[in-house]
Amino acid sequence: MERTLMDRLWAAAGPVSATELQRELADRGLALTTVHTVLSRLEQKGFVVHDDQRPRRFAPRATREAHAAELMHEVLGQAGDRQAALARFVGSVDAEDAAMLRALLAGGDGAGSDAAGAR
Repeated sequence: MERTLMDRLWAAAGPVSATELQRELADRGLALTTVHTVLSRLEQKGFVVHDDQRPRRFAPRATREAHAAELMHEVLGQAGDRQAALARFVGSVDAEDAAMLRALLAGGDGAGSDAAGAR
């Protein structure tokens, strides 16, 4: 459920109310209180922020890409052997992703600065 709400928030053009999210997920039959509960949990985890308007409108704290980069940093930080974890990851990517990593590490298109800013 958290993933679904985050996907909707990332796809939205701007902040979204819980009622709007509930309507978007009408096929799931979710109660508005359930949507509020999940949004509150996401906010406590630091993934979502809300404004001070009524009704509150929610937005992701970071882009999907910045969030993914932060998760990668977190997981890498938990590895007992960072070099082994990185080597295993790099060894498991396809040729296209390996080329993209090489370009980013070489300063290719500057996208590496987005990942660094997510720390």
